[in-house]
Amino acid sequence: MKNRFIVLVFAFGLVACNGSENVGDSFNRTLLLTEIADNLIIPSYQQLDNSSAKLESSLRNFTNNPTIETLILAQQDWVVLYTDWQWATAFNFGPAGEDGLEKSLTEEIGTFPVSETKVEGILQSGTFNLNDFNRDARGIFALEYLLFRVDNNQQALVASMASENRKKFSLALLQNIRSKVQSVLSEWGGVYKPAFIAFFCTDAGSSTSELYNEFVKSFEALKNFKVTLPLGLRAGQTQSEPAKVEAYYSGRSLLGIQQHWMAMKSIWYGTSRHGEAGVGFYEYLENVSGGKELIKATEQQMTMVDNTIINLPNLPSFSQQITTNKQSLDILSIELQKQTRYFKSDLSSLLGIAITFASGDGD
Repeated sequence: MKNRFIVLVFAFGLVACNGSENVGDSFNRTLLLTEIADNLIIPSYQQLDNSSAKLESSLRNFTNNPTIETLILAQQDWVVLYTDWQWATAFNFGPAGEDGLEKSLTEEIGTFPVSETKVEGILQSGTFNLNDFNRDARGIFALEYLLFRVDNNQQALVASMASENRKKFSLALLQNIRSKVQSVLSEWGGVYKPAFIAFFCTDAGSSTSELYNEFVKSFEALKNFKVTLPLGLRAGQTQSEPAKVEAYYSGRSLLGIQQHWMAMKSIWYGTSRHGEAGVGFYEYLENVSGGKELIKATEQQMTMVDNTIINLPNLPSFSQQITTNKQSLDILSIELQKQTRYFKSDLSSLLGIAITFASGDGD
């Protein structure tokens, strides 16, 4: 089904965008999409595939020989996978988008918080279905739940891996993650990349629109669900909810926030994860009337977010800091909220790209 959809997009893109690349501006959107695909999207999925393969090896070692040493190696590899995930989650379209009953890659392997009740029920029964609606009982964060404890009791984790059901489910979760990542990567390496580049218009459903909308959507996920929600600052909340942070069990939530923010900036500038220059929304704005002024205002606010994140202590964990350092965390939420205007409202207006998803953000 996805392949048929991609072929249709490719054919439609060639017709719909032929000769209309520079209508209304002088910017080469084909170059933007090519650079983003080659320098950001495909390398991000390749790195995610590599880190999932490495984790599979260390996880097998741990399940076959549960010791403190093999556990630590598996935990370290999980953290690498988690870090790499932050750089791929914004490209949640095309091969990573919805297909029938299957939701987007972010929902399928990146849903949090985990339902401890569901996971424990699976461990008790030994039966599970990784294609059902229980996305809060699988993926990267269900695996985190099996590899970490909030109290950091490593010996208890080692002892728990004596359970055959736990071994079986741990490996099945990782294999499911790998399978889905490899499927996305394979399609990007095949027919989807030329289709993506060919469909360079700005109307709804075009590659430019998909890229921009997922960029904004990913930023809002960072702001709303990784920061504001656990702080208890979302509409309708009456108190903070520290257990709803991403990566609650490993205590790596702040690392995820830092990396996700860096990934947002990489799309803005078109710069690869390793610092190689490319083409992003920055260059796009340079070629649009009023763009230079928006660049200046956007970067000023980005610096405020940078400084706020830099000033947060790495320890204790983000969830613990909600109790001990909440004022500083509230400032982060405020600065991210201020950033929304520039990434979302102003950028959308200036580039003439409509917001096509319902964020419920109230901006």
